[in-house]
Amino acid sequence: MLIRPETPADIDAIRRINIDAFADHPFSRQTEHLIVEELRAAGALAVSLVAEEQDGSVVGHIAFSSAPIGGRDQGWYLLGPVAVLPGSQRRGVGSALVRQGLDALRAMGAQGCALVGDPAFYTRLGFRQAVRLAYPGVPGEFVLCLPLAGEEPVGDIGHHPAFEAGL
Repeated sequence: MLIRPETPADIDAIRRINIDAFADHPFSRQTEHLIVEELRAAGALAVSLVAEEQDGSVVGHIAFSSAPIGGRDQGWYLLGPVAVLPGSQRRGVGSALVRQGLDALRAMGAQGCALVGDPAFYTRLGFRQAVRLAYPGVPGEFVLCLPLAGEEPVGDIGHHPAFEAGL
């Protein structure tokens, strides 16, 4: 499997992956594909990677966008969405996307990464429950962070307006 930056040729596959991956997810509004499309249209995808199988098929996608903390840019990024086609899940594709995405953030000089997600999955990848960060409206146990340089900042995690897609 190859993890690489998205190209224009991947856009249809990325849409399909995000729709299919979240179709039956109990905590999804099924708008993840819209979030990615709006982030892309706004030029707000700081990192966007795909997982490509040996046959050339794209089976996974991950997006990272800037996440202001306490209303200002502190070099932190928001992970999400990350999506893997149902038939390719539980094979390490999502984990590989997260690891490569974090490597890309480190190369950019990012200070850290935050997300809202399943602690059982993300703690295996180095994330921990945020202590000083909060994501308004989300229970604290689902707000995770990974400082890449320095410490966890204090404040509410912001997001691009694209995350309001479908509301």
